[in-house]
Amino acid sequence: MTKILVIENVAATRNFFLEGIKAKGFQTIGADNGVIGVHLAQKELPDLIISAIMLPKLDGYSLLRVLRQNPTTAIIPLIFVTAKATRDDIRKGMELGVDDYLTKPCTVDELLKAIAARLKRQATLQQCYSAQCQLIAEPLSADIKKSSDPKSVFLSNPKLSEVFRFIETNFHRAITLADVAQAVGYSPAYLTNLMRRQTGQTVQSWIIQRRIEAAHSLLLETSESVEEIAAKVGYKCPVNFFRQFRQHYGTTPHAWRKECRSYIALSSLSPE
Repeated sequence: MTKILVIENVAATRNFFLEGIKAKGFQTIGADNGVIGVHLAQKELPDLIISAIMLPKLDGYSLLRVLRQNPTTAIIPLIFVTAKATRDDIRKGMELGVDDYLTKPCTVDELLKAIAARLKRQATLQQCYSAQCQLIAEPLSADIKKSSDPKSVFLSNPKLSEVFRFIETNFHRAITLADVAQAVGYSPAYLTNLMRRQTGQTVQSWIIQRRIEAAHSLLLETSESVEEIAAKVGYKCPVNFFRQFRQHYGTTPHAWRKECRSYIALSSLSPE
């Protein structure tokens, strides 16, 4: 069930939105200030967030900035529903990565239409990304005996060429979103928003994808231990490498290596 978080300090407004959204079959969560909103977003990982801007403890802009800088919440669509809708207000929100604006007072129908539009766009981006990954990262293709070019994990996108170039050069180091943003001259929030809009993913997810692809080549072409390979591709902690490898490919590095080598051995025995 699609989960939606509503962050609004006025109880009547919050309950109005929650009840209207829930009536359409969504699972709903409510928060009455920005600090609780961030906590629930990180804990519950909702599919979409509705937020006011004028919030106690942490305003909407600061909340958005925190969410966009965290890899686990960076790609969650967020819609501001607010009376602060001047041109400068809207521009500030867009620069931080907000997905849409609705002006108070608004109806539940207007809110539901905005939600549907954002969820549809998010699903489209994720489908496109999944299709790209399927083409790029098939581990047991017919030409597995050939070393694939790990750089192919990156999409051809002129707006992100500098970003991908920096990741390519530095993925084996302990780089973060802040490092990449500084290298290309963007703020972390702006870069997160740009990457999310262009690819549907985060900067960190691309770093991980590049590391995993480099690990594939080393697993296939060398006899180095999995722990040594993890260190070479940028993991200080092998446990993180094991976890992310399994998340991406549903198996362990050891099992992947064994399966690939068995496939190669069988292929070498097959007639041309």
